[in-house]
Amino acid sequence: MNEYRRTHTTISFIKYHFVFCPRYRRKIFLRSDVEERFKQLVKEICEELEIVIVALECDKDHTHMFLHALPHLSPSNIMAKIKGVTSKKLREEFPHLRHLPSLWTRSYFVSTEGNVSSETIKRYVEQQKTRG
Repeated sequence: MNEYRRTHTTISFIKYHFVFCPRYRRKIFLRSDVEERFKQLVKEICEELEIVIVALECDKDHTHMFLHALPHLSPSNIMAKIKGVTSKKLREEFPHLRHLPSLWTRSYFVSTEGNVSSETIKRYVEQQKTRG
C-alpha cells in the first residue's frame, strides 16, 4: 500500500483519511444490511474513480475511509461523488431512509497522511468498530 500511483503523466502518493456522518447523527449503520450496501457502493465508486481503498469502516453513526487517490481528484470531488451516489441509492433501496431529504451532513473531516504512518491510520480506522 505504500506504492506510488502512476498515470501517463503523473507519479503520486496521495492518501486521504475521511470521516463523515449522517444528518442528525442518525445511527444508520446499526443495520448491517445498510452498512454492507454502503460499503459495496463505496467500492464501486472508488473502482470507477480509480481510487484504492486502504481501509473502510463504519461505526453506528459515522464512517471512516482511508483512500489512495490520483492527483486529479480533490477531496471535495471525492466526497461529492461518494456522498451523492450513496445518499441517492441508500434512500431508494431502504424504505426507512426514504423520507430523508438527504442522508449525509454537508460537512466532513479530511486529512492527508503525514506525520502519522499509513499503518497507524489503517489500524485506527479498522478498530473503529470495536471502540466502545
